[in-house]
Parts: sequence; C-alpha cells; structure tokens
Amino acid sequence: MNNIIRKNPATMPAPVGEYSHVTIIPKNSTLYTFSGQIGVDHEGNIPERHTQQVVNTFKNIERALKSEHLTAENIIKVNVWSVDAINWNHFYEVWSNFFDVNPSMTIAYITALGLPEIKIEIEILAAAPE
Repeated sequence: MNNIIRKNPATMPAPVGEYSHVTIIPKNSTLYTFSGQIGVDHEGNIPERHTQQVVNTFKNIERALKSEHLTAENIIKVNVWSVDAINWNHFYEVWSNFFDVNPSMTIAYITALGLPEIKIEIEILAAAPE
C-alpha cells in the first residue's frame, strides 16, 4: 500500500496545474532518484516534434519505474525542463494517461539541454514505503 500523502493546503493558492503543493513521505521509505529522461525511443532516435518527445519521455519514465517495481503512484516530485513552449493540452493529456495522482512539480523553460535535438527533459523522484 502506498502511504504517500499529497495535498494542497487551504492556506495556499490553488495549484495552477496538475500538481500538489505538498508531498509527505512516510518514515522508513526508500527514496529513489532517477536521471532526467528525454524523448529518445528504443532505437536511440530523438524525434523532431516536441509533442512526440513528451510521449517518449513518459514511456522512458515508466520503464525506469518498472525496473524498480514502482508505478507512477510512487513519484513524489517531477522536474520538467523544456527549451520550447509546452503544448499544455497535449502535455496534460499524456500526463493524465500516466498519473492517477498529482505529485509535486517544477517546470522551467531553459535555453538548451544536453544535446541540441533534445527539447524536453523530465526528472522524477520516487518513494516506496516499506
């Protein structure tokens, strides 16, 4: 059973997106940090379109989680870096197909990522109560 608590305190403004202001991890949980994932496919190709990179990035996040026997419910924090404007309708469509819960999240627009063809990178932190 996942005992991670996500909440938006009444003393704060409502989130402007699909995230929680506060995430509480129970004692004796294992913390997992994952490298930022990019939109590369299984063959090593990076698509030109930002929207396809978003889809591939979430697929790679799912693979990373499965490698540790975790699911999206275990994600406690998401950091998103994008060099292009994010198509929010598309992003949240992909997001809602992936998440049943809304972890804490930070989004930043930056000028460049590790390779010129990379348009978005998403890093996650996860926890699994013992």
